[in-house]
Amino acid sequence: MAKSKSKKKSNDDPNEKFVTRNRKARHNYEILDDLECGIALVGSEVKSIRDGKISIDEAYARLDGGELWLVDATVNEYPQANVMNHEIQRRRKLLLKKKELRDFAESAKQDGLTLVPLDVYFKRGLVKVRIGLCRGRKLHDKREKLKEQADRREMRQAMLKRV
Repeated sequence: MAKSKSKKKSNDDPNEKFVTRNRKARHNYEILDDLECGIALVGSEVKSIRDGKISIDEAYARLDGGELWLVDATVNEYPQANVMNHEIQRRRKLLLKKKELRDFAESAKQDGLTLVPLDVYFKRGLVKVRIGLCRGRKLHDKREKLKEQADRREMRQAMLKRV
């Protein structure tokens, strides 16, 4: 008997569980490159993130003192943590190898680009953050992108009606 092989999507990894995505970033910025980072957290933050109580809509990453920091990310308090709870909005250290930090973050500093968190997810039980190297979009660029998406949607619907 032959075994049937099921096709998996490239991002359909059973070890990954997505918690949140920064949809605003994909609209406001042109994403040039991205990088997966670890993040230094306390226990109550991890439990709160597991419950999906994190917001990265207004967050950004900043290079400070040779280290990369996640700023303005909101992780709500974990109700069962009582006295040992964490601060809701604090700077959190992003964990990278020195070479990755040097290549990725330095290029952002030199070229005037922005480091924006795109996704927060669990990978093999560890919290990971995908940071994007982004260039801000102008208003006319945003309108152009929306127009292209609407055109593609109309073409797809026309093809489906034909078939």
